[in-house]
Amino acid sequence: MNVNSEILMAKKEEMKIVTDLIKECKRCSLYKSRKNPVNGFGSLDSKVVFIGEAPGRNEDFQGKPFVGRAGKILDDLLKSINLERSKVFIGNILKCRPPNNRNPLKKEIDSCTDYLDKQLKIIKPKIIAPLGNFSSIYILNKYGFKAEKISKIHGKVFEKNTSFGSLKIIPLFHPAVAVYNSNKTQILIKDFKIIKELL
Repeated sequence: MNVNSEILMAKKEEMKIVTDLIKECKRCSLYKSRKNPVNGFGSLDSKVVFIGEAPGRNEDFQGKPFVGRAGKILDDLLKSINLERSKVFIGNILKCRPPNNRNPLKKEIDSCTDYLDKQLKIIKPKIIAPLGNFSSIYILNKYGFKAEKISKIHGKVFEKNTSFGSLKIIPLFHPAVAVYNSNKTQILIKDFKIIKELL
């Protein structure tokens, strides 16, 4: 077994521990109404991690992130820069669906993001692309940047030296905005090209 294989095996074992913790989690009341926690999905070797806000109805039902209409848009955006879903990692700020897809509450974010932090530590990405306001605020604050509204900062590159090397953060509109506003699709396509250039 070569070094890369050993590293990947270790990552898989570490991620399984996090996944098991999420399955048993009762830190906030969302566990009571969920069908499935949505841990995240994709390559643990990925250079890019996309972070959404919280699972929706389809995600809660299937236990996977971005499987509804916003997921289809995300897939198209990934294709536009020659990336496959299986080659990136996709997660969320919250692992359980808020009732009626309401916005995440601060106390829910505070009690859940420890899992995301652990996942990022395992994957050690080169690029984090938070999708939407909530994930952008959390990720930018986590790495010491001042967060502003996504409409002001989408497509900007924030650079930070971390314990696992240079990290670039690119806040993006959430793909769901393109479901309601087709003008945002062109902005998303343009912003995704920045990821391609950085890779």
